[in-house]
Amino acid sequence: MTTENTKLTTKLTFEDDVIKKIAGLASRNIDGVLALEGGMISNLTNRFRSDSDPTQGIEAQVGEKQVALDMTITVEYGKDMRQIFNQLCQRVQQDVERFTGLEVVDIKVHINDVMSKQEWQEQASGKPKSTVDTDTKIK
Repeated sequence: MTTENTKLTTKLTFEDDVIKKIAGLASRNIDGVLALEGGMISNLTNRFRSDSDPTQGIEAQVGEKQVALDMTITVEYGKDMRQIFNQLCQRVQQDVERFTGLEVVDIKVHINDVMSKQEWQEQASGKPKSTVDTDTKIK
């Protein structure tokens, strides 16, 4: 009787969108990140809505062992952008590596805009940016 030793070969791969989604969801928990930008201003990702696209504003290059990410974000006025950048990179790297086992070798963050939380909420909901005080009279 002959017994053949068969060796199991396995391989785990990830779509770019999986990595982009992990990075997008991780970025939602960073204070000062208002939105990930996916293109036009009307496509701002509202991080407080459950139906937003967490991959918007993120590009990923995924290899067999490593990941590189490019992210475009809008930040809240008055917040320390360097601190936001550091927290974002740390959190995204931690989550991607913990969930996938892939090494994050490059994270580039581009800040495309800075605005107050109120301005951002008005813009994201399609409201006009300014209000007119009708009680003020010209003298």
